[in-house]
Amino acid sequence: MFIARIVRGCGFAIVLSGLVIASTVSTAAAPSAKTPKILEFDTMVALPQAFTGTQAPIRGINGGGLPWAIDQARGELDVNGKLEVQVRGLVLAAGANAGINPLATFRAVVSCLADDRSTQNLSTLPFAATSSGDADIEAFVTLPRPCIAPIVFVTSAGGAWLATTGH
Repeated sequence: MFIARIVRGCGFAIVLSGLVIASTVSTAAAPSAKTPKILEFDTMVALPQAFTGTQAPIRGINGGGLPWAIDQARGELDVNGKLEVQVRGLVLAAGANAGINPLATFRAVVSCLADDRSTQNLSTLPFAATSSGDADIEAFVTLPRPCIAPIVFVTSAGGAWLATTGH
């Protein structure tokens, strides 16, 4: 009964405060303008034997000399060319150094097809990589407009690919 009297006596205040709360929540939940993403991925494929060296380049990019393995990868590319790639456990899968990354740095390459049907491969500067194959790459690349069918590669400092978007 006590609750009923409060509700009856303050019905207008309850409705009004509900409207204020609802408008505050909807204002706080309104999405901010974000830069559209061209590509977002949660996986990459490490270099298999069939793509090593010059035997099967992808968009003009040769594979490394030995197969590689990868534990995890994720990243994104936005329309302004902001690229973020995180790799974990990118290591050699064969040879005397299998299970480790012998490279001090990795690069990322964004490969786009341009509207004149040419391939444009855009490389970042080198980023530090650990011997366990972990690296965080954050860079900007100048994308062609349009950037058709983008592919992201993780490469050696010399440009041989070690991992690429795919599954």
